Amino acid sequence: MDFGIILKALGLLLLVESASMLPSLGVAMYYRQGDAKAFMLSIIITLTAGLIMTFASRSKKGMVRYKEGFMIVGFGWVLASAFGALPFYLSGSIDRFVDAFFESVSGFTTTGASILNDVEAMPEGLLFWRSFTHWLGGMGILVFTMALLPAIGAGSLQIFKAETTGPTTDKLTPKIGQTAKMLYFVYLIITVAQVIILRISGMPLFDSLIHTFGTVGTGGFSNYSASIGHYRNPVFEWVITIFMFICGVNFSLYYDALHGNFRTLLKDKEFQLYAIIVLSSILLVAVNINSAIYHNAGESVRYASFQVLSIISTSGFASTDFDLWPDFSRMILLLLMFFGSCAGSTAGGMKIIRLLLVFKVIRRQLYRSIHPRAVIAIRVGSKTISDETLHNVFGFIMLHLLIFIVSTLVLLAQGWDILSSVSAIAATLNNVGPGLNLFGPSRNFSILSDFSKILLSALMLLGRLEINTLFILLSPNFWKR
Repeated sequence: MDFGIILKALGLLLLVESASMLPSLGVAMYYRQGDAKAFMLSIIITLTAGLIMTFASRSKKGMVRYKEGFMIVGFGWVLASAFGALPFYLSGSIDRFVDAFFESVSGFTTTGASILNDVEAMPEGLLFWRSFTHWLGGMGILVFTMALLPAIGAGSLQIFKAETTGPTTDKLTPKIGQTAKMLYFVYLIITVAQVIILRISGMPLFDSLIHTFGTVGTGGFSNYSASIGHYRNPVFEWVITIFMFICGVNFSLYYDALHGNFRTLLKDKEFQLYAIIVLSSILLVAVNINSAIYHNAGESVRYASFQVLSIISTSGFASTDFDLWPDFSRMILLLLMFFGSCAGSTAGGMKIIRLLLVFKVIRRQLYRSIHPRAVIAIRVGSKTISDETLHNVFGFIMLHLLIFIVSTLVLLAQGWDILSSVSAIAATLNNVGPGLNLFGPSRNFSILSDFSKILLSALMLLGRLEINTLFILLSPNFWKR
């Protein structure tokens, strides 16, 4: 294993992270609320650590093999979260590093779970950084590093594979660095578009930036404790609803659409299933809450659309306290936490493509029970899915559910009720943010013990990196020559 190239890549990551704090420093200096000094210190510490690691690596342009790729991504996300916690901790706004680390992990993994009891009391510079981590982590902090800097080394596809979501990874261009740039180009277009539309709709510029970072990165941090419900503005809700749907789609399809190939998007089987699940869930929830709570069809559809898209895209925004909805609607939202959106999007969860493959395998098995000798290939569109990929999909789902069950039992053992425990684990493992009951949209995770906060931080990282990347690092076989 080439530890030199690993150290160099991690050093470059910290250099990029230190530069990423500069906009937040600018915001802090503009509002003058006492957090500028914390950002200056954080930038100096992160920059110094990055320079030391980069120059200490003594590595020229080397080969990033699969082991190096997993090491860089696994340790990179932990390092980025730890250094990203510094502004919160050094400013004194979050006086315990465990809490600051939880908030930072939640930001970078685009989870949106928080320990803050009074969001409005936090300085604007920190609120900006808190939401900007969503934007950085949405497409991937290592992908962002590769987009800004020359390729870390030959074989950097391994980093891209370890960080990108979904059972398969496709390059848009022959060079992985160019692919990263193309993805971020699309990402930037969607970001700018939402900021402009929210601003035209009447939302203040600072708020527009905050909520765009949370929407495009599917994170969900807001600068208000009541989230989007603070505004009580249907126009804001519909704009964010539409963009949550957009950001739940595979970004490579938008790349094709920008090159004039719109049919690729409409014919994509994962996108079609995603749209069907969204529309059917909105219909079911709207009917349920209309008869039980709102008694107004238009209002019911609006709230149902927003919360369904918020949960399935794993954005985690709230336009109302959906924990007060009937059990039927809450159960649908809980299931959508696991579904997630499309592979290649910024969303969490298991991903729609995996559900699609499971349905196809079940259908094949039923057909084979009637025709035992039939040879049936699993296809998604024109692409044949290999048996290895199918095995990986089922392995991922089983491991995902096993981690969910064990982690839920850990919270139950600490005395939390079953609904709170189940939803807290589902919300963090699937990078959703708010759960139900004690961890619903009107509450937060501050009541948990330090052990539970560390556990949930680990689950957020596991969910964002789709389990395998971090689990592989714990395997003894990984460290053998």
